[in-house]
Amino acid sequence: MKLASPYVHIVLVRPEIPQNTGSIARLAAATKTRLHLVGPLGFSLDDRYLKRAGLDYWPLVDLITYENWAEFDATHRRIPSKFFSAHARKSYLDASYAAGDYLFFGSETRGLGREFIADRMADSYRIPILEPGVRSLNLSNAVSIVVYEALRQIGELNGK
Repeated sequence: MKLASPYVHIVLVRPEIPQNTGSIARLAAATKTRLHLVGPLGFSLDDRYLKRAGLDYWPLVDLITYENWAEFDATHRRIPSKFFSAHARKSYLDASYAAGDYLFFGSETRGLGREFIADRMADSYRIPILEPGVRSLNLSNAVSIVVYEALRQIGELNGK
């Protein structure tokens, strides 16, 4: 089932762990959110761990894949973008989300990268972590936190 106009877009750039991507795919299906996977991927889309984490929800996932960043960037110019990184200064709670936003998340081990974020700092956000000894959250947890806040702000959770 493909969506005519998604609420928001989840963009995973170079995801590495199939279980995380499978869990995010399940979240995308549950929230009617389009999922973009920007390669190179650290796994095959036929990976059994990916499929198991997404369970039988794969037919409900609105999925688009790209070989690399250049392909994604050439396809999507001037899109409403928000980038999420442990290196950002502003909290994800300070962002104003709107229908159609593209929410970018990097790989589990490298994130989006300091240089990538440096050029996009005005549109970059972090999820506060209270314990200084913890450097980041699990990717699927981080995506879930942000997607539900975005849906709350655009009014898609009202009365549901």
